[in-house]
Amino acid sequence: MDFITLTIKFLSILAKYVGNYGLAIILLTIIVRAAMWHLNVQQQRSMKMMQTLQPKLKAIQDRYQSNPQVMQQKMMEFYKEHKFNPMGGCLPLLIQMPIFILLYSALISPQFIQVAGDQHFLFVKSLATTMRATAGISENGTLGAAKGDKFILGNTATIYLKDNETIKNVKITDPAQALEVQGELEPGKDAEFAFSLDHIKLKFSQLEQVEKADVVITNSNIRENETVTFVRRDGLMIADVPTTPVNKTLHWDVVLLIVLFALTMVISQKIMMAMSKTDSADPTQQALQKSMGTFMPLMIIATFVIIPIPAGVLLYLITSNIIQIAQTVIINKQIDAEQAKKKESVNDTELKNAKNVNGK
Repeated sequence: MDFITLTIKFLSILAKYVGNYGLAIILLTIIVRAAMWHLNVQQQRSMKMMQTLQPKLKAIQDRYQSNPQVMQQKMMEFYKEHKFNPMGGCLPLLIQMPIFILLYSALISPQFIQVAGDQHFLFVKSLATTMRATAGISENGTLGAAKGDKFILGNTATIYLKDNETIKNVKITDPAQALEVQGELEPGKDAEFAFSLDHIKLKFSQLEQVEKADVVITNSNIRENETVTFVRRDGLMIADVPTTPVNKTLHWDVVLLIVLFALTMVISQKIMMAMSKTDSADPTQQALQKSMGTFMPLMIIATFVIIPIPAGVLLYLITSNIIQIAQTVIINKQIDAEQAKKKESVNDTELKNAKNVNGK
């Protein structure tokens, strides 16, 4: 069982308890963020320490700016002396990326569309829908199609030979390029698909005996799978497949999710910047952070327009951003309280020592 299947099964278990796949995705996000709470604390401690060390780091950079190698060595010694890892703040992001990729792969897969593609949540009509395309329902007897769609074969096939012999899980070579549409595709009418016998990985003696083949056809634009029976005609495998037109329109519910994601991302970045801002910070670095906070959401929105992101993934990202905002505020308050208590303790110790010296 692969990770995508495991992810979908886990979401199904959560959905069974909360009653909806949208709530299941939110609950999954909460579980992930809760599991990473300790790492987020370390990340923000690292940022706080960086604020404290920034003036000394700048002094090292200014002193050795004419000798980059020595400057790098001195900075490494400085980090080691203060037990500071400059890459420590990147760890939560590095851990979250595989989770995001796995969830994206799961929610865009035909398996998820099959079990929950038509699930709605609040104003979202379908958790599997992208900004311009509605996910197709797999294995319903018809293949959703529109002109310009890309169709590919599955990686394996069930082959039927003469004398009623059946061979399962036969490899299809170059499945992304093997399938061809015969004539012009007219959505709503039967489409004729064909692929060469040469793409069936069998011995030559077995290829001569091939009569039929069951192969999955995937419309990669709407992630719909249909198992189709191909019949041999000379050196080709041919199948007539009923199609249904796919209406590619702009889905405003998904557009709203993209806007909400951008908004929560901007708020999260502004809070992070506000809490990491100090008077001693490098003005160039502050300007760079401000530019990143402005342009990063715009870049991500542009990416989401190009790459089809399912509504369920956007729901995960929005929830993650909201939790990030709350975590940032809570953790920073905890760290500030700890630092204030530590500073008070140091002041009390210094005052006590001063009294002891004066007493003597």
